Amino acid sequence: MPIYKTITVSPTTKVYIWKVTEPEDELAKNVELTLHCQNRMDGMKSEAHRRAFLSIRHLLALAGYEDKDLVYDDFGKPHLKDGNFISITHSHNFTGIIVSETDEVGIDIEMQRDKILRIAHKFTPIEEYKTLANAEAIMRKLTIVWGAKESLYKIYAQQGLSFLRHIDVMDFAFADGRTVAEILYKGKKTHYEVEFLEFEGFTCVYALKMMGG
Repeated sequence: MPIYKTITVSPTTKVYIWKVTEPEDELAKNVELTLHCQNRMDGMKSEAHRRAFLSIRHLLALAGYEDKDLVYDDFGKPHLKDGNFISITHSHNFTGIIVSETDEVGIDIEMQRDKILRIAHKFTPIEEYKTLANAEAIMRKLTIVWGAKESLYKIYAQQGLSFLRHIDVMDFAFADGRTVAEILYKGKKTHYEVEFLEFEGFTCVYALKMMGG
């Protein structure tokens, strides 16, 4: 069972990352889906998507949950019926969840790709990254910034929120493994802690909303 990584963020918050290597029938064992989720899975044409979907159910089990414990709101944001906070991500052959008893959380996994250099201007002031040594370092940094903004967007979950205009990620060094970020939207400011890690050409970023902020 390839749980790839478990991260204890705090006594109440954990990250679980899965590397999807098993065939679909193996992943389907011991997984009970609600009718809603079975219908969702039946509608997935891509086997890779179905395998990712099933692997997330294994991550839920590791966190002590079943598929029926998960509900989605009108914005598509997942919630746990017991009131704990959850966020879910998948990218290619990696899937991840973050679960917290105390904090609103968001998670994102991204494959590191040069393409991000072309779209950077849409989500961040690109001139901030001109001091970096080379294109690879810029690509890695932009992927972290994108992942951070994606994680914050998942927490905030409001239409009209702009990555470029409303979400600000403070500068950081790769060695830090963390930074902070804020959302300023409709006159309201909220603050977030952000942590990141890189593995096998992927970047995982997760965020926690700061208390009182």
